[in-house]
Formats: sequence, structure tokens, C-alpha cells
Amino acid sequence: MTLTYNRSGRERRGLFSGSDRIMNSAVLLLLFLGIILVYAATRDWFSSNGLDPEYYLKRQVINVIIGIALAYGTTLIDYRLLRAYTPIVWGVGVLGLIAVLIPGLGSTVNGARSWISFPGGFQIQPAELAKISIIIGMALILSERVAGEDEPTDRQVLQSLGVAAFPVLLIVLQPDLGTVLIIAACVITMIAVSGARMRWVIGLLVTGIAGAYLAVASGEVSEYQLNRLRSFVDPSADPQASGYQLRQARITIGSGGFFGKGLFDGPQTNGRFVPEQHTDFIFTVAGEEIGFLGAGLILVLYMIILMRAFSIARRTTDLFGRMVCVGVIAWFSFQIFENIGMTMGLMPMTGVPLPFLSYGGSSMFANMIGIGLLQNVYQRTR
Repeated sequence: MTLTYNRSGRERRGLFSGSDRIMNSAVLLLLFLGIILVYAATRDWFSSNGLDPEYYLKRQVINVIIGIALAYGTTLIDYRLLRAYTPIVWGVGVLGLIAVLIPGLGSTVNGARSWISFPGGFQIQPAELAKISIIIGMALILSERVAGEDEPTDRQVLQSLGVAAFPVLLIVLQPDLGTVLIIAACVITMIAVSGARMRWVIGLLVTGIAGAYLAVASGEVSEYQLNRLRSFVDPSADPQASGYQLRQARITIGSGGFFGKGLFDGPQTNGRFVPEQHTDFIFTVAGEEIGFLGAGLILVLYMIILMRAFSIARRTTDLFGRMVCVGVIAWFSFQIFENIGMTMGLMPMTGVPLPFLSYGGSSMFANMIGIGLLQNVYQRTR
């Protein structure tokens, strides 16, 4: 790590100095690809309708710039000091989720009351940022150790579940099934890695399956989301909406072949055959326009990020830092798998964005804060 010093001898760090450069390079390349793919997914349709073809391009560039600033800001304060601010971080996350449910503040998109709208068309999705508050809150509790104990006590496990349960309940009320599944994956992974007894992991899995069944049986899951689940089992179950979307996504990805149709030359993408293509289904643009080769590069970049994150978690001797890394790894891993899987019909359609590629400010900000947390642990471990 290269450091410079001012005249008083105090350490002065450059931008991202001392950070994991391999991870940074992979993230920056994904961000660049995301900007190009969002532009490719929206340019022709906007232009043909007399609108600004660069509308989403400009907004995504702004999202990326803000995201990089948030990632850098997250590295400035020693992550170990987050212990003192964890209740505040968790409380802000919960307040955002409550605000969404207040009439007049929250707005409904695709059947879920998940957004807070601001003047100028700017929207924020508190559930994305709640992932971070839950991970930090659980890491704080699960990293505490009673003298002579190598694993969290049952009381600590219950407390950590309480930290996650209240925000999850608020997200269920929206409802946002995709985010609930991602948080559930984080919760189970963090408890398993913390050294808690296996009965907790098995119990959570059983409870999760039973809870999903009861939610569907009781009608708590909206018809829109039920149709998405039915289309996963039978693509012809909802031929005019989710079934159509799944079929077109498969056609679009498969039509690209090995090298793709070429950037901005995909007939399926330019014809806007895949709904929500610039957000949840951005991977279909990659499959059609840059082909198997480009889509494979995206997967390799994700693998690099996850491998570097595993390395950071393994090297740190601080249990709190390790648990934070584990939570972020579980979050990224499941969300990447779920998004790419649903575009190919391997997973149910749940409406989760693809990290670093999909259009959207809230998702981008949360993802970059997650990268900032990983880099923060990396810098202090060194």
C-alpha cells in the first residue's frame, strides 16, 4: 500500500488507496457494461417515440457516480466504529420501510408499495437499503462472545433474528417477495457461519418454507406475484403477462449465439419484446447483443468479486468484520443467482435487479455501499 505524507507527517490517503484493486477493477467494468446495456435497452424505443434516447443513459451515469461516492464514503470510517452507530443505521432503515406504507408517501409499482417518490421523478426504494442495516445489526449481535464460548448463545441468535424480523415484516406488507428471499438467504447464511447450532439453520429453513406456503394459501401474496410463481411452473399459465415475459426472455438470450448480434443491433431488444428489460431483465440484453462470450465475461466478473470477498472474510481476524463480509457475500450471491436464473426460467420471477448492471438508483446505491463495506474490512485488515 502506497501512502503519502503532508508536511506535518500525518498520513494522507489517495482515492481508494489501499483497497482491493482487483475487486475495484471488476466492479468498475461491470458498472461500465451496465451503462452500455441500459442505453442499448432504451435508446431505440425512446428515439422512435420522439423522446430523448439518452434519458436513461444520463440517469444511470448519475446513479453510478453517486454510487462510487457512497462506496468511497463507506471506506472512510473504520468499520469497527460502526458498532456504536448500528442502532442508528438499523433505525433509519426501519423508518424508511414504515414511510413507504404511509398513504401519500409510498407509491405502488408492479403491485408492490415499495417506493418513495420525490420531485423531479426521483424515487428511492428503502427495502434495498434495509439489507445493509439488517446485515450490520445481525453482525453486531452474532460477533459478541461470552467468555469461554466459541459460538453465539441461543439468546444472541434470537436477538439477531429479531433484528431481521421486524424489517422483513414491513417488507412483506408491501409486498416485495424478491427482497424477502434475499434477506432470508443472508439471515440463514450469517447464522450458519456464526457457529450457531445446526438446529437453528434447519429450523429457519423449515419455518421459511412453511411461511411461504401460508402466505400463498392465506392470500397475502398479491395476484401479480402469484402469476409470476405460476409461470415458473407452467409458462403458459399467464400467457399475456409473466408467461409472455419469460418466453421472450429465453428467446432473446438464445438468439444472441456465441458472439451476439452486436451492440444496439439486437432485434428483440430494439423491438422492446421483453418488458422491464433495462431493470430486472438487463441480462437478456447482454445475451442477445454481446452473446455467450459477453454474458460469460459478466459471470466471470461476478465470480472475481465474490472470490475477493471470500478472501477478505477469511483473512480478517475481527469477527464483526467477518460477519459483515459474510452477509454481503450471501446478499450478492443469491441476488445474482436469482436474477440470472429467472431470466432463463431456472428461478421464479421475483423482480430483483442484477447488481451493478440493472438500471435503478436504490439498488445501485445499496450495492456500492456493500462494496464499500468489503473494502473497509480489507483496508483495516491490512
